[in-house]
Amino acid sequence: MYHLTNILDATPTVNTAGGYLPIIIQLVFAVGFVASTLLISNFLGPKRISKEKLEPFASGIPSHGEARQPLAIKYFLVAILFVLFDVEVIFFYPYAVNFKSLGWTGFGEVLLFVAFFLIGFFYIVKKKALIWED
Repeated sequence: MYHLTNILDATPTVNTAGGYLPIIIQLVFAVGFVASTLLISNFLGPKRISKEKLEPFASGIPSHGEARQPLAIKYFLVAILFVLFDVEVIFFYPYAVNFKSLGWTGFGEVLLFVAFFLIGFFYIVKKKALIWED
């Protein structure tokens, strides 16, 4: 067990620039490799420019119409609800790791959390937020 006198008596360690030399060398090699790979592929790669290659490409589907089409609000609602419930499920992990040490108090708190979780889910179902038909 450390006491204040042990901490004060310890010899201090000195950080020097030489201690960072391996990290600097690794960064130089990494940046050099990336830069040389990009430059070599730019110089050696084919450059055949044609009308077809300059057109926008979207998964092999020919583009047509205006790109600024309004999306249904249901899409955004489902996306937000997914993120909300996904984040709530993450809070179950700490309980699963520590459930023995939390005891009955922790179990009651998790049951309360699940109750709030289910209340929110039933509210969403009641409001028909997950139904796609308009």
